[in-house]
Amino acid sequence: MKPPLLLIGQGSQDDAYAAEFGRFVHRLRCRLDQTGADVSGGYLERATPRLSDSVASLVARGHHRLVALPLSLSRMGEEFPAAMAQEQRRHPTLMYDYGRPLGPDPRVLSLLAERLNEAAAEIVKPRALELAGARPRLRAVDSLPVEDYPVHAEPGETAVVLVGEGSTDAAANAEIHRVSRLFWEMYAYDFMTVETAFVSVTPPGVPGGLERCRRLGAKRVIVVPYLLFAGGLLERVWAQALAYGAGHPDLDIRCAEVIGDCEILADVVIDRYEEALQLVP
Repeated sequence: MKPPLLLIGQGSQDDAYAAEFGRFVHRLRCRLDQTGADVSGGYLERATPRLSDSVASLVARGHHRLVALPLSLSRMGEEFPAAMAQEQRRHPTLMYDYGRPLGPDPRVLSLLAERLNEAAAEIVKPRALELAGARPRLRAVDSLPVEDYPVHAEPGETAVVLVGEGSTDAAANAEIHRVSRLFWEMYAYDFMTVETAFVSVTPPGVPGGLERCRRLGAKRVIVVPYLLFAGGLLERVWAQALAYGAGHPDLDIRCAEVIGDCEILADVVIDRYEEALQLVP
């Protein structure tokens, strides 16, 4: 029997994120069940199941070696190895190997391109960045007066803002800038530019990214969240874009969806798992 795969999430008190994380763990469990590999998931903080509970459950089922994979698009911070070291102290027989983080895998970038293209395709249907209930969303507008239709913008007049989480780790923030450049050259070369912004912690924020695009002469900007699942961070991206758009009605701002639970993302995770297994002596 293969060692189990343990997916490690940062943790979020947002129900939408937790639900999508759970669905993704279930998807992988169904995929790897055919190979006899167990799959579990746990959070470092702020949500259940906690990492410690997931590890304890695996050990109780007789697993003493596992592959721990941070379900993250950014480089692994110190909290991940520290948490696993703590679990090893709790369970002295436990051995583990790390799987590499997901991004910027070319398939992850291709999923970002899909989300960008979906948002761009919706341009043919007039859409407004507005509040839908308490959440900022892009809602289709059934009919608009002719004079209220968005100004036509060619791809060369459309900019992209790729938005990462933001970190106190300078190397992690630099990686997001690298992703933006790779994404522009591989999938968004028809667009004016791909600017980088962050949800929090480090500048520029979403308004700063949008402002740079406006000053470069963009007529339309598509905000692409570099995030795995929907949740509080996505809501903050939309809220920041909404607030900026309210003060700049001349700039057509669209927001793409997150990568989300899907088969291609599962393919990337399984490849990371198999890669880690090959390193096991």
